[in-house]
Amino acid sequence: MTTNQPAAPPAGPVLGVDVGGTLIKAAAVAADGEVVARLERPTPPARDPDTVLSAVGSVVETLRAQVPDRVEALGVAVPGIIDEARGVAVMAANLGWRDTPVADLLSAATGLPVALGHDVRAACVAEWRLGVAKGGSDVLLATLGTGIGAGVVSGGRLLVGSGYAGQLGHTVVDPDGQRCSCGQRGCLATIASATAVVRRYAERTGGAEHPDGTPALSARDVAQRARAGDPAAAAVWADAVGALGRSLAIAVTVFGSELVVLGGGLALAGDQLIGPVQDSLDEWLTFQRRPRVVRAAMGAESGVLGAALLGRAALEETPVT
Repeated sequence: MTTNQPAAPPAGPVLGVDVGGTLIKAAAVAADGEVVARLERPTPPARDPDTVLSAVGSVVETLRAQVPDRVEALGVAVPGIIDEARGVAVMAANLGWRDTPVADLLSAATGLPVALGHDVRAACVAEWRLGVAKGGSDVLLATLGTGIGAGVVSGGRLLVGSGYAGQLGHTVVDPDGQRCSCGQRGCLATIASATAVVRRYAERTGGAEHPDGTPALSARDVAQRARAGDPAAAAVWADAVGALGRSLAIAVTVFGSELVVLGGGLALAGDQLIGPVQDSLDEWLTFQRRPRVVRAAMGAESGVLGAALLGRAALEETPVT
């Protein structure tokens, strides 16, 4: 005998918010992954949790007002050491946060269930569920921006490490190198981050800064100069590619990744980065599985989309797999 039961109401959208040092990016994402509304606002210069989270709450309420359907949940991605299970930002240096119960504070302010995630792991989830790594079971995403972070999927599961997993930028590639902000010397981030590429080029050329102290060039500018034959730019670029290949080889050896995805500002160089990194990585590998290196597909929205996916998974009480 068949029993007719009322159909479940359609799932409403989930909000994803990516809190960066410069911008707060937000989007309302439907259950099928379609972005139905977007919003960006500057991150407040005051880095105390109350000020920044108040700005996030304002973004959430503005976005909710733009969405006709009832918003189901909120996913938030932030940088630093993030304890996703407790919803706590253990340390988010560029936001000035330490042991901040982000999920509880935002849930109280918005009345929504809140899932907190790390920004790079959220970007990894977006590429894995919706982007270039869709369907993969062993994936490593590296974002090359102000710093370098990684998201790792192993055996079809996202690795979290109680918030400490994925610190690829702090693998040491030159023990006698420059002091890193973490206190170690010669970390990958001091050579191959977008920030490091600009700094190292300026050190070689005496490159100028704008009046406000910001670099006059971007990492993409340095890449273009390298391609045009500028010897200083070419040397800096080669150092970055070589260091990145070496660190990725270590990660691949540990995790057995079958696909390496490169995102962030440095990845805008496209084939000028992807091909050389593939070659550098292959040179360091012997018996290991040789992963394919590709450019991320989700672009600047990866953190927002990943945050929304984390929010949806928490709402449905399902793991992000």
